[in-house]
Amino acid sequence: MTLPALHTTGVLYRRILSQFPQDISLAFAYGSGVFKQHGTNQGQMEKNMLDFVFAVDDPVTWHTMNLLQNRKHYSILKLLGPTMISSVQNEHGASVYYNTLVPVDGRIIKYGVISTESLINDLMHWKTLYVAGRLHKPVSIVITGENGKLRAALVANLKSAVTASFLMLPESFTEEDLFLQIAGVSYAGDFRMVIGEDKSKVANIVKDNIQHFRILYSNILRDCPQVVYKPQQGKLEVDKSPEGQFIQLMALPRTLQQKITKLVDPPGKNRDVEEILLQVAQDPDCGAVVQQGNGPKNGVWKTVSYSSKKLIKMWRGWRRKPSVSQMS
Repeated sequence: MTLPALHTTGVLYRRILSQFPQDISLAFAYGSGVFKQHGTNQGQMEKNMLDFVFAVDDPVTWHTMNLLQNRKHYSILKLLGPTMISSVQNEHGASVYYNTLVPVDGRIIKYGVISTESLINDLMHWKTLYVAGRLHKPVSIVITGENGKLRAALVANLKSAVTASFLMLPESFTEEDLFLQIAGVSYAGDFRMVIGEDKSKVANIVKDNIQHFRILYSNILRDCPQVVYKPQQGKLEVDKSPEGQFIQLMALPRTLQQKITKLVDPPGKNRDVEEILLQVAQDPDCGAVVQQGNGPKNGVWKTVSYSSKKLIKMWRGWRRKPSVSQMS
């Protein structure tokens, strides 16, 4: 299956990427500077920061080259050298090192660097969902290499988002319901969405980008034996039988399966994962269990500083009172 992603032909993104070391296995642009969000116009988009993620096979070598080309992009960590920067990248948080507020070609950009290996791990297993979650939503692919394992992981990540969303939705729902659920997967239980984040964020992402979500997911939905997909009507019906739900639970990423089993399995019982998921599949509250398992990923203290800067944005979101229902 070919990667159902949005490949940009934008000269701007290619010009920006040309100013970095070229040993990149995947580069994509994302966020409100790339895709229109509800309530913003083109002029506002052009003023927003452009967000990028670069996946690289060898972070030490890449940072060594980038320090030679773009030393001013780095914080004081540049004084410690590329090995320490790569160590900070690989051993903390979501295994992404960000340089932010970087002026390039008349725009302000932020770019994160992640090892290809860490990205594949997140895509396949949802260890942090930090980059995998961004790739559940429309992005503009600027560079994609020939790494077959990475390409397969990108598709697997989209399939996992669909499967998890099926479990959390009712038997019948609309395309928009599905895309809202998918867009909300990476925010579920995120402290920032309770304190300081714009509560209408998920709806704003989806509302003006339905067609982009269709491009990402239509082939997966057509090929999935668990769902009846009616694209002309924009409606779907999913298998909610215990058997169907068990198949979906067994297809979830490993980290989410582990979180679900910890919720359900009493301490000391130590049943195997398959037995526990079979029990969950027969539970009338299966969707709620999956939702809870997909819950908190970020510690309170890690996000307090970030969240305090977002309070005014959330206040504006409340004042707007959007009519589209929010996903938690």
